[in-house]
Amino acid sequence: MSKGHVMLDIETLGVSPGCVILSLSAVEFDINTGELGESFNMGIDIKSCVDAGLTIDPSTMKWWMEQSEQARRASFYAGNSLEFVLGEFVNFMNSVGPACVWGNGVRFDVGILEGAYKALNRKMPIEPRMERDVRTLVSFRPDVKKNMPFEGEPHVPLDDCKHQIKYCCAIWKDINTVK
Repeated sequence: MSKGHVMLDIETLGVSPGCVILSLSAVEFDINTGELGESFNMGIDIKSCVDAGLTIDPSTMKWWMEQSEQARRASFYAGNSLEFVLGEFVNFMNSVGPACVWGNGVRFDVGILEGAYKALNRKMPIEPRMERDVRTLVSFRPDVKKNMPFEGEPHVPLDDCKHQIKYCCAIWKDINTVK
């Protein structure tokens, strides 16, 4: 049975649609209970992104050099082709059923992913009406995110997904509890 929500996290070599995507992770979850479901985690070959016309932003490369070795290792490894990963992500989204898809930023995760699908002339597996923004939710209770301990390694996309789910569910519960 579908849990109704998917947390999406990508690691990139830029901050706008049309940039190279290094990795794509997603975790299905129930926003009311925090229960996790199926997960998706794949690295993407940089050359396949460049071959598709996606670009590398030098300032983002510099930012990556300042991140932990573990985060760099998790994102900069020989992955699968962009086309293969995007196809597998379609299969993942079909397997979890209709779901609201959460990204960190109004147009970051989902917008950049959409740019990759567009570069390959493929249909995006997320309907615009199902997009949700983590940052907007956090703006209601920024203290919850600030005080939520991070388990794992920041900028390792699967760890980022699970952390974002924790604080989003806590905020959701707080703002939907009758006081």
